[in-house]
Amino acid sequence: MMAGIYIHIPFCRQACNYCNFHFSTSLHYKNDFVAALLNEIQLQAAANYLQDQSIATIYFGGGTPSLLTVEELQQIMQALQQHFTVTADAEITLEANPDDVTDEKLVGWKTLGINRLSIGIQSLFEEDLQWMNRAHTAEEAKQVITKARAAGFNSFTVDLIYGTPGLTDEKWLSNINWVLQQNINHLSCYALTVEEKTPLDKLIRQHKKTDVDAEQQSRQFILLMNELQKAGFEHYEISNFAKPGYRSKHNSSYWKGVHYLGLGPSAHSFNGISRQWNVANNQQYIQALQQHTIPFEKEELTKEQQLNEYIMTSLRLMEGCDLHYVEQRFGIAAANRIRTEAVAFVSKGLLTAANDHLILTQPGKLFADSIAADLFA
Repeated sequence: MMAGIYIHIPFCRQACNYCNFHFSTSLHYKNDFVAALLNEIQLQAAANYLQDQSIATIYFGGGTPSLLTVEELQQIMQALQQHFTVTADAEITLEANPDDVTDEKLVGWKTLGINRLSIGIQSLFEEDLQWMNRAHTAEEAKQVITKARAAGFNSFTVDLIYGTPGLTDEKWLSNINWVLQQNINHLSCYALTVEEKTPLDKLIRQHKKTDVDAEQQSRQFILLMNELQKAGFEHYEISNFAKPGYRSKHNSSYWKGVHYLGLGPSAHSFNGISRQWNVANNQQYIQALQQHTIPFEKEELTKEQQLNEYIMTSLRLMEGCDLHYVEQRFGIAAANRIRTEAVAFVSKGLLTAANDHLILTQPGKLFADSIAADLFA
């Protein structure tokens, strides 16, 4: 068995107004955090949550991992290789913001074995970036791919956001076309979501910013699917598109139920039968690890929860929900119930049923979460 490791770096240069991930814009505790993370790596390895599985993917997420120095990343990589069995061909991804990417950092990242970059571009239009309170400019975004290629990176993904007020269909198509012109092999695209307690949520409630338009988001999602299909991309997961052979191995593992260990504050872990998550507070995380304790909560998953998890994640994938697998793992009654309840969605053209797989159609992808919820045990 192979597993993955996710490392949450909880720092950002400034707060994007839509983000609800755990982060701090103060770098005051960065040194203490790195020391705590190194301690957690050692403790988690000893706890053997992944049961001696080799590590096939490592993902530095956040926050903004590109804020760390090359030396700090080197310490983390050395600790991972010391305490876990990392495969020689492991996919090692680092999330980076365009304003952090320098020639020196790129060379350093490459030397450390990082072989894939996830670049948070979001838009190529200055007014959209300012509306989102992003730290980088459109010009920095345009230069970053050229810089990364010059340093020897050939595997990266770009993040784009659609459905923001002010993003016309013409501008959205322009963003997509820019990615296609750069010959980028992977793209992650997300509809702007207004999460509770984010600055954006507050600004909308105060009528200082325009709320999102669901019709615009659906329209732009369909535009995206059509354009990338024409360009030869696989729509292999609801938010992710890749040229053949360039799917994200790490994220694909999440959706396929592969086990993974989360390190850092707020990071989640999953080993098939349980889920655990670290405290979402930098100081509490650091203080606990100074006492050689991992501050986490844990939940053992019931068979029903495991089935629902499978339905939710598998429907997001282009291969769909394998009812033969459901039958083998959860019993014939569970598979037959899903077959019966799926009939209504098939008749509406939201699902296809072929070779005992349920697969979302293009219209069905607009309702992925609600369809999955209706099929839950």
